[in-house]
Amino acid sequence: MSHEHFKGQFEVELKYRLACRDAFLAVLNSLEHEIMFEDNIESDCYFDTPTQQLLAQNKSVCIRECQPSGIKLWIVKGPEADRCEATNITDTNSAKSMLKTMGYQVCLEMQKQRSIYFVGKFHITLDHLAGLGDFAEFAIMTDDENSLEIYRAELVDLAAHFGLTQEQLEHRSYRSMQEAK
Repeated sequence: MSHEHFKGQFEVELKYRLACRDAFLAVLNSLEHEIMFEDNIESDCYFDTPTQQLLAQNKSVCIRECQPSGIKLWIVKGPEADRCEATNITDTNSAKSMLKTMGYQVCLEMQKQRSIYFVGKFHITLDHLAGLGDFAEFAIMTDDENSLEIYRAELVDLAAHFGLTQEQLEHRSYRSMQEAK
């Protein structure tokens, strides 16, 4: 398993709503792939200002705790659609306290069941969110801003191999889907 998959300041990501989780897994199991972990529970705690300034600027700050893997992350996305940076942290309680000290407040807490797989240079997450359904995210992280569109086309091709179509693309974040629920 390579953590090189998660290095870079840009993330090209395509999220698809799955009609059938088992069909998706059947295709995945027919491909050469590595498993980072399966059926992890990720607890995300999103922060914003009281007036939701980050949301208005298309930015998000999230502290993520994963079990049983023990991974703990500080994640910042935006303002550009492909802008995403994450760093490992050891103490989520301190990170949350620091954000609160800076004037941020918790605006959403949510959980998802996530499995992460590596297929070549790409990573694929298989997610289940209660009340929202099953999703697959096809992604790559990079520092090469000039390669974003090339990677996007390659991800569309990989998703097509799974039988996923443009109609199944989900453009909303889990946060916005959860808030709209």
